[in-house]
Amino acid sequence: MSVNISKRQNELIVSFDYSQERIAKVKSIKGYKWNVTEKIWTMPFTEENLLLLKDLFRNEQKNIDIETNLRNKDIYKQMEEEIKLKGYSFKTKKSYMSHIKRFSSFINKNLDEIENQDVRQYTLFLLESGKLSHSYVNQAISAIKFLCNEVLRQNKIIELMSRPKKENKLPNVLSFEDVTKILGSLKNEKHKTILFLTYSAGLRVGEVIKLKSQDINSQRMLIHVVQGKGKKDRYTVLSEIALEQLRKYYKLYKPEKWLFPGQNSKEYITERTVQRIFENACIAAKITKKATVHTLRHSFATHLLEGGIDLRYIQELLGHSSSKTTEIYTHVTQKSISNIQSPLDKLTKK
Repeated sequence: MSVNISKRQNELIVSFDYSQERIAKVKSIKGYKWNVTEKIWTMPFTEENLLLLKDLFRNEQKNIDIETNLRNKDIYKQMEEEIKLKGYSFKTKKSYMSHIKRFSSFINKNLDEIENQDVRQYTLFLLESGKLSHSYVNQAISAIKFLCNEVLRQNKIIELMSRPKKENKLPNVLSFEDVTKILGSLKNEKHKTILFLTYSAGLRVGEVIKLKSQDINSQRMLIHVVQGKGKKDRYTVLSEIALEQLRKYYKLYKPEKWLFPGQNSKEYITERTVQRIFENACIAAKITKKATVHTLRHSFATHLLEGGIDLRYIQELLGHSSSKTTEIYTHVTQKSISNIQSPLDKLTKK
């Protein structure tokens, strides 16, 4: 767990997983106190104490929820505005801003004073933690690159920066039997409809939660995905079974603006809620494999490929810009691999 530093009235609040070394560092600060009830360390809020905390934990991942530097606050605002002007998604904006704030906490200086060495040290710190994927580190570099190029207009800072090699990981895929168990374990009609549509159409979780009634075309048996990843529209298949389930759900819930509203009917259900629905369904179905809602999308593509559907059509249904992205499913399908006989089987039959 990272070291969390925040401000409450006139106090600095510090929390972390138990560590004698970390406790010793906190105790070196004048005026520290241990709050038994909240399980947090407190100390007087001063610029000096904040800088001291940053220095004491300079080699650790920190979450600092304090914006005391007006110059950095202005830069944060500029970056948010630039992200909006570029038309990036809310998710990208949230991710980039989080990366920049973590980077700012690590370097302990004004963002308009950063150098190539700061980026280099931060990248090494992320990689050496051993807990973060290369994909995460590359996204952090992309956020810093955006800051340098589009906000600070200091292109030279990042142009010589090396990126960690992209990891080639195969997607987790559930068998058709496991998917059947998961969907069969659902009792709530709304939850059932969400996961039926997610799997049957290969939808991303961010796409299924934003569906509207007019996106379902029962005559052509298509689902219109409006402004999916990369701000792209596409059509994907509407399953007959999913449509039957959808009609049952519609009669019970009568949704208005959003097909799957949240607690506030004017807003759609959250991604985290759908993740919890899936997690609970896996527990009920006694599925112990590592899986998320996105695994249903991977499973959809793999099962289509195993069923003989051309890879180009699968690419279109998933909304992939490049066929190389879709080709990853050829590495997890059982269709071709299961037909290969191991040399050992030939040996033992003699």
